[in-house]
Amino acid sequence: MKETETLAYINLYGLLGALKDLCALSPEARRLADNPALPGGKPLTVGFTVKDGPAMTLRFDRGTCEPEPGEGACNVRLPFSSCAKFNGLIDGTVTPIPSKGFTKLKFLTKNFMELTKILEKYLRAGPEDLKDPVFFKAGTTIMFFLVAQAVVQIGNHDKIGRFTASNLADGIAALSIANYDGDAPLRVGIVIKDHRLSLIRELPEHYHALMEFGDLHLARDLFDGKVSALGCVGRGLITMRGNLGMLDNINRILDRVAVYLA
Repeated sequence: MKETETLAYINLYGLLGALKDLCALSPEARRLADNPALPGGKPLTVGFTVKDGPAMTLRFDRGTCEPEPGEGACNVRLPFSSCAKFNGLIDGTVTPIPSKGFTKLKFLTKNFMELTKILEKYLRAGPEDLKDPVFFKAGTTIMFFLVAQAVVQIGNHDKIGRFTASNLADGIAALSIANYDGDAPLRVGIVIKDHRLSLIRELPEHYHALMEFGDLHLARDLFDGKVSALGCVGRGLITMRGNLGMLDNINRILDRVAVYLA
C-alpha cells in the first residue's frame, strides 16, 4: 500500500525534482524553462509548500531548473492544505491556487504544464520512443535519478522503509550504471546518517557499498519491472561489492519503489 505522506515527498522531491534532469537533457524542455516571464531575464522561482509535508522551490533560470529544498523566497507560491491535495496536483485531480504570483499564471498554465507533459513522456515512454537512442538514454537517466530519490524518501517516511533504514549503519551506498558514457559510469550516492537517508550526485573517493547495473538497457528493464533484480545478480548482470548488508537493506527499500512509481 502507498502512504499518502510518502507519496507526496516522492512526488515533490523525486518527480518535480526530475525537471532538473529533464531540462538538462531535453532541448524542448530547455526552451520552455528559458522563458520565465520575468523582466530582464531574471530567474523565476516557484515554491511548493505542503502542510505537514514537504516544501521545495524550483528555480527556472536560462533554460535550467534547479530544485531547492525548503520554503525559500519565491516569485510564485503554491500552498497545499494536505499531502493528499498535493498528490492531486500530480494526478491531475486538483488545480492549485497560488497565494503569490498571480501575474505569472501564464508560466504555470503553459510552460510548467508542458514541462510536466514532456517529463511524463520520458518516464512512461512507449516502445517506439525507446527506439531512439538519444531519447532512450535521456529517459533512463531521468528515471535513474528519480528512483534513487524515491529510495531516500521511502527510507525516511514510509513505515516499512523506515524500519529497514533503522537497520542501516552510517555510510554511503553507491548506485551505478556501468558504461554510461563510454567506459564512465553514471553514479549517485545514498548517504545514511543516524538512519536518515539523503542523496548526493558527487561521490567521494571512498564509499561503503556499490550496486552497479551492467548497462543502460538493463537499468531500464529493471526500472520498468521487466526483469528481476535477484535474477540479474545471479547472472552477474548486477555487481554488488562492499558492505553487502547495507546493499541488502537498500534492496529492500528498492522493492518499495515500484509500489510508489507504478
